[in-house]
Amino acid sequence: MQPSSLVHVIDDDDAVRESLAFLLKTAHIEVRTYESAAAFLSALPNVNSGCIITDVRMPEISGVELLRRLKELNVGMPVIVITGHGDVQLAVDAMKTGAVDFIEKPFDDDLLLAAVKSALGAWEKGARQEAGRATLLAALATLSAREREVLEGLVAGKPNKIIAFDLGISPRTVEIYRANVMTKMGARSLSDLVRMALHAGLLE
Repeated sequence: MQPSSLVHVIDDDDAVRESLAFLLKTAHIEVRTYESAAAFLSALPNVNSGCIITDVRMPEISGVELLRRLKELNVGMPVIVITGHGDVQLAVDAMKTGAVDFIEKPFDDDLLLAAVKSALGAWEKGARQEAGRATLLAALATLSAREREVLEGLVAGKPNKIIAFDLGISPRTVEIYRANVMTKMGARSLSDLVRMALHAGLLE
């Protein structure tokens, strides 16, 4: 079981927690349950993957307040909120605060599982992208100032001669810097380098 296929269920109602845990486990999804938002927040140092299902109405810390705290703590796990029939406004507030979805009680099993799978898929994709971006930024940090200038010229679509003219160096020197940049960035081609630059946020 991948850590990312983990669901954290937060609800002060024992029966709801047990019912959700049973449903998710039958779908072969790992589950951890918490009787309050405070219990989940206290476990956070050891929680860094998966998605969260939380009731929107809970004593002490509500689902919406939990979303606010998660945002303050830069916790990027997707959150699905469970609401009662009269809580549409709370559900809207939760979406505005960062929830990816809300499910109304009594919830439809298939609907809830689909929402969970969608949230887990988004989390896994985001985690992969973030890891890839961190690797790119680390590679960028190894470039010298001159290599960075050559990289910027390359991703702007400038030919070696123009880059050489702009920087006041010879085209041959640009070729050497270009080879260094390709090696350090792990790029196989210029198009590969441009994709990396886009992913790292060098191009808009």
